[in-house]
Amino acid sequence: MLDQQKQELTELFQRALASIGAGALPVVLERPKVASHGDVACTVALQSAKVLHKAPRQIAEMIVSALRSDPEFPRLLSSVEIAGPGFINMRLANSAQQEIIKTILAQKEKFGTNNSKAGQSVIIEYVSANPTGPLHLGHARQGALGDVLSNILKTQGWKVTREYYYNDAGAQINNLTVSVQLRGRELLGEKIDFPEKGYHGEYIIDIARDYLARRPVTSSGATITPDGNLENEQLVRKYAVAYLRNEQDADLKKLGVEFDNYYLESSLYSDGLVKEAVDAIIASGHTYEKDNALWLRTTDFSKEDLGGLVDDKDRVMKKQDGFYTYFVPDVAYHLTKFRRGFSRAINIQGSDHHGTRARLRAGIQAASRQLGLNVPKVFPEWLLHKMLLVMKDGKEVKMSKRSGSYVTLSDLVNWVGKDAARYFLVSRKADAEFTFDINLAVSKSDENPVYYLQYAYARICSIFRQAEEKGFSVPSTEEMGRLDLSCLTAKDEIDLINRLSDYSNTLSSIAESLSPHLLCFYLRDLAASFHAFYNAERVLTEDAVTRNGRLALLAAVRQVLGNGLSLLGISAPEKM
Repeated sequence: MLDQQKQELTELFQRALASIGAGALPVVLERPKVASHGDVACTVALQSAKVLHKAPRQIAEMIVSALRSDPEFPRLLSSVEIAGPGFINMRLANSAQQEIIKTILAQKEKFGTNNSKAGQSVIIEYVSANPTGPLHLGHARQGALGDVLSNILKTQGWKVTREYYYNDAGAQINNLTVSVQLRGRELLGEKIDFPEKGYHGEYIIDIARDYLARRPVTSSGATITPDGNLENEQLVRKYAVAYLRNEQDADLKKLGVEFDNYYLESSLYSDGLVKEAVDAIIASGHTYEKDNALWLRTTDFSKEDLGGLVDDKDRVMKKQDGFYTYFVPDVAYHLTKFRRGFSRAINIQGSDHHGTRARLRAGIQAASRQLGLNVPKVFPEWLLHKMLLVMKDGKEVKMSKRSGSYVTLSDLVNWVGKDAARYFLVSRKADAEFTFDINLAVSKSDENPVYYLQYAYARICSIFRQAEEKGFSVPSTEEMGRLDLSCLTAKDEIDLINRLSDYSNTLSSIAESLSPHLLCFYLRDLAASFHAFYNAERVLTEDAVTRNGRLALLAAVRQVLGNGLSLLGISAPEKM
């Protein structure tokens, strides 16, 4: 149902409610869970019972009578029925359903979008890996989820900024530096004792070899030229980080993931923002010292204070060795997000971050009050995901030779390609575990959802080519928008039209619930409805009215399939 039609139906109900003395009650229109019940359902009769002091079914009868007497009824609805205790089920008029096709053909790639969030900005942070090794499957899933969610939020009018937070400070970077130095000495013929906690992947040897060979590396526009001296610790550090950042950027590009901005953790220290945040938290009165460590009293904050979260114990901010725990720079970082004008922030991270959310919000709230910042209590929000298993030839794939311990993002894309990788990584609810079946992802069968969707798109393109080959006069998109589509009344045609009408609401629901997997579900259903129609109805008939009407319907299906695949970052081939 189009937004305009939904608004017109809402107004139709509001006039009916006013005519029976129910006043201005909220009208909620939904698609029935059972398709046979109709196209639209409304439960307002049940909500009217307290106002009118009558049985809901009796009220429903009054509402239905008022609806039928409204002059707009026949234009919008073909039938209305009462079910159960007072549910009102409706079927759209054929002309109203057919109008959806014309709207799609007119709006093209804009179909399904709206400006409801225009003027509002959101920053989405994802991947944010330590530059200490190749990206793993968790980073791959974050990259796909973040990219697709960003695309969908933009369809609702949000101004979206995609950000990558580089954890380029701390013990991991020190470990990386030492690992490269040791491998370099090994390449020079020294016998070394490589630490168990060092980075063991082959990529460390590659970095050391290139450092010794004085091969420059360019990352984020800056070129680092090594001098081959392994004792130059600062240069080894800068070179190793730049080397891995460059590699991570290349891997993300293979997955089709790009960012608007990169933020360095190290800058939080060099710019004094970590110190500022710590000083503000201390000034808030929510800290204390114990066992030579600085603690944040997160238990001071209620669920209401932290947007529904709560911490069960206080947390260390500064350890006995004088180093801050990792959530402290995160507080400073999120304060910069708010100061940059983002009233909403979404972090896409692994489910292991579940327990850190309350302490981060507590730190933000404590510091922001002292700094005069009115940060929302639900800042930031999270989309947490679980890891996935990778199966190939019936066996779990656990590691990559290059990484030394895990399957990499690059491995996955090399095995199945960008399209399949992106689809499968998004196709399940983020907090659900699932198995990525390599064999399924590369198969050319209906069991492979990527193939199934792309084949539907290609088949429609093929039908249009066949029409021209047969000598039929195929109307242009503009001409299709002016056709009389009253011939489209067959069950499979109406089912397909109804599926098309769900696209806009699907995008709105995804943006509201942060559930990009629902787009995969929708496209599968749309493709299934198309294949059912194709098997039941002949498109290229001799009757020009029927043929052109069905071509218009398929042009609309092709457009929506293409729009959805574009949001997923997946290609829409015209031939397969």
